[in-house]
Amino acid sequence: MSFDFDTDNDRRNTHSSKWDKMEKLYGISDNDGLAMWTADSDYKTAPCVIETVRRAAEHGVFGYSWEHTNYLNAIQWWMKSRHNWEIDTDWVLTSQGLGHAIASSIKTWSNPGDHVIIFSPVYHEFANKTKNCGRNVTECPLVRDGETYVLDLDDAQNRLTGTEKILLWCSPQNPSGRVWTPAELRKVAAFAERNNLILVSDEVHHDLVHGDNTFVPMDVAAPEFRHITVSLTAASKTFNIAGQRTGNLIIPDQNLRTAMKKTLHQSDYSPGALGIDMITAAYSSEGAAWVDAQLTYLKDNLKVFDAAMNAIPGVWSMPLQSTYLAWVDFSGTGMTHAEIEDRFRKQARIAVSPGPGFGLGGELFQRINLATQRSRVVEAAERIKKAFADLQ
Repeated sequence: MSFDFDTDNDRRNTHSSKWDKMEKLYGISDNDGLAMWTADSDYKTAPCVIETVRRAAEHGVFGYSWEHTNYLNAIQWWMKSRHNWEIDTDWVLTSQGLGHAIASSIKTWSNPGDHVIIFSPVYHEFANKTKNCGRNVTECPLVRDGETYVLDLDDAQNRLTGTEKILLWCSPQNPSGRVWTPAELRKVAAFAERNNLILVSDEVHHDLVHGDNTFVPMDVAAPEFRHITVSLTAASKTFNIAGQRTGNLIIPDQNLRTAMKKTLHQSDYSPGALGIDMITAAYSSEGAAWVDAQLTYLKDNLKVFDAAMNAIPGVWSMPLQSTYLAWVDFSGTGMTHAEIEDRFRKQARIAVSPGPGFGLGGELFQRINLATQRSRVVEAAERIKKAFADLQ
């Protein structure tokens, strides 16, 4: 199959948060700016997903839906065929996206005033969701080791206050793209059990893994810790359908699953029919072929962008094991974060995700979304090189 990732799709004035909020948040007009912050892609989703939406529109009736056996079977097939993870369809609960799943997990297994552990730098919504739920953050920094990050669980142990109830884990890691090994995952799970924590593993980027790296679900790496493990998955990043706000909590343990069902019932949540149909279509052999083609395309985007960044003195783009989010270190420039961001906004005219928002260790980084047309990646690289030309 041949798929088109190069055709530019003008997302301006489509209620796109990535493009239509850029001027409000960054002061960069969409007339000349490039939106490379929010983690969604700019190319169209898989043809099989688009065809499902087309058929639904032609049918023209969007009433209440019931009974999602095909959807659950599709998730089961996808996890087995793509991640060697055998799940029971009874384990799957549906949420309004993974942000909702994270918030629901915090509300289910902790109380106001409790602490939630995060390992930073990490997806900024971990801390945001924790605070929005009236909980506190226990921040444990990852350790830079060569070209990636590693864990320091001894340091993390020393940071605990005794009021932690949840370990909110990111795998693959956002923003660094780190793919954790099974041995590391088992250590994290053992750490959680030792400290009486519920382990909530956000695995939303699990399909976007590069090269020889292999993503292993927490439940596959550490099945002996199922009694404390909740895995969060979604097709949102993989297929660029985050706007459908549909995610999954995969919970093998019946007691944990019952508690989450109660939380979802109390909020009167049930999934939207169109999102269910789109994911059912995506989790198919046709969808898998599209994902493989996307990964090939992203590989070349990363190659082009990394070469340009690493040619700027004092700038280094961390080699990505997964995701489409470049994690670029500007610490070697000797500039402050404010100076770096000023150059992005005023000279390069590119909206990116500021590193400090990801917590400890992100102070002099920028996260840059490369899931876009190749021509835009090339243009962004040229703009950044020009903005930092005085260093060359």
